[in-house]
Amino acid sequence: MDYDLLKWIHILSSTILFGTGIGSAFYMFMANRSRDLPAMYFAVRHVVIADWLFTTPSVIVQLLSGIGLIIVTGYSLSDTWVLWGVGLYLGAGICWLPVVWIQIRMRELIKTAIDSHTDVATEYWMLDRWWILLGSLAFPMILVVFYLMVFKPG
Repeated sequence: MDYDLLKWIHILSSTILFGTGIGSAFYMFMANRSRDLPAMYFAVRHVVIADWLFTTPSVIVQLLSGIGLIIVTGYSLSDTWVLWGVGLYLGAGICWLPVVWIQIRMRELIKTAIDSHTDVATEYWMLDRWWILLGSLAFPMILVVFYLMVFKPG
């Protein structure tokens, strides 16, 4: 594959991945702080949709295009910056996978609360803490991956 096209795909997918992640996190975090159930439901419902439409495909494209760029440019998959980048990318992915389930469960809990005209279950706020923790762990990993992707140290 042509280097410039592959690089464009890689940059585009990283932009979609990062933008969707930070945007979704911001809106869901702010909606949860409001404790307004319809706003919380709107946010979490759309975050789940965004994960399927944007995050999942960009995660796959990002990994494949990154490996493709490494091969096309002649870098080794065993270069230190590549190993760190892949390791941190996988670490962020390990944080993200339970978040997908957490968001789906949070959506169900809010829907139940709205339909029954009750407060959201305590479980929701426990999941919210996990959601924040896992996102807080994944975010710096992705920032370091961006750094490694651009500067390729060592």
